Amino acid sequence: MKFKAFLTENGVNLLEKRFLPALDKMGKVCHLYLTRDHTMFLHNLLNGDGIQSVAQFRKEALFDDYRISSQNEDRIAFAIDISLLQRAVRSSVSICTEFGSGPTHNRLQIKLVKKLPPNCTQPMPFLTFETKGYKSAVIQDVPISKPFSRAQVIELQTALDMAQDLPQTLVQVPDLNQLQNFVDRLKHVGDLLNVSISKYGDLLVQISTTLITVGAEFQKLLVIGEQADAPAEDRNLSAQTRSARAILRGDAQSVQVSVKHFAKSLQCHLAKPDCAFYGIAPQGACLTVIFQFFIPGSRQTDKSISLHCRLPVLDPGSS
Repeated sequence: MKFKAFLTENGVNLLEKRFLPALDKMGKVCHLYLTRDHTMFLHNLLNGDGIQSVAQFRKEALFDDYRISSQNEDRIAFAIDISLLQRAVRSSVSICTEFGSGPTHNRLQIKLVKKLPPNCTQPMPFLTFETKGYKSAVIQDVPISKPFSRAQVIELQTALDMAQDLPQTLVQVPDLNQLQNFVDRLKHVGDLLNVSISKYGDLLVQISTTLITVGAEFQKLLVIGEQADAPAEDRNLSAQTRSARAILRGDAQSVQVSVKHFAKSLQCHLAKPDCAFYGIAPQGACLTVIFQFFIPGSRQTDKSISLHCRLPVLDPGSS
C-alpha cells in the first residue's frame, strides 16, 4: 500500500483557505478516501449519524505526480483528524514561504508512511508532509487510523455510491448569506426546521412552536429536474397554504430537520461555492444540499470539484 504526491499551489489554496475550514465544521474526524483518479473527504457515511458530507476532487485539482497503489484496486481509506491536517498544511505553507519565494509547487510532498513513535513497540501509520527548502527539509507527521481492509473499503464505496443519489427536483439558492442570516436568527426560536421544496421553484423554511411560527420563503428559484407551473389560483394564498396544496398535488415535498444540522451545512460557504441547490430525496429520505463551483472567471461548472451534504430527516412523531 503506497501513496505519494506533490500538493500543487492550487491544491494548497483549495485545502488551506477553503475546504478544510469548511469540513472542520462538519466534524472533527473524517475519512480520507484515495483512488486512482480522486481524493475524497467523507463525513458520517458509515455510522449514519449526523450530517453526511462528501467533498471530492479530481487528483489534478490538488496534486502533481500522483502515485497510488494498493491491493484494493488502488484504493486507500483511513480516518484522519481534520484540524491536525489543517495545521500541517498551514505550517507547511508558512515553511515554504519562509525558506524561499516562489510557489509551493513540487516542494510540498505528501505521503503515507509507517513509523515507530516514541515509547511504542508497534509502527503506526501517518500521513507525512515533507517541505523541502533550499538547504533543509521539514517533516510533519499527521497520525491516521489503520488503513481500511478490503471489506471496509467496499463498505465505504457502497455508502458513497448511495450518497450520490440526486433528488428528482433541485432548486437553486444563489444567495447563501441571506439564508444563513435567517437561520442564525431562528436558532433561538426552536430546534426543528420544516423545509418544503416545490417543482414550482419555491423553498419554504420555517420553525413552528406552540407559541409562534417563523418562516422565510424563496420563490421562482431556478429548478433542475422535475418542474411544474404554479397554479394561478394559488397566487394570493399564504406560503404555508400554497406549500400544503402543492404537497397534496404531489408537486412538493416537506421534511423536518435539525436546525443545528441545517446551520452546520451552511458553514460550507467557507469553501466559497458560487451557489447551492436544495432538494429532498424520494420518500423524504433526507435533505440534500449540493454546492456548485464555477471555473474562475466564468459561469461554467468546475467539474474537478464537488461538495454536497445530506441532512438526516427527523420523524415528526418523535419530536
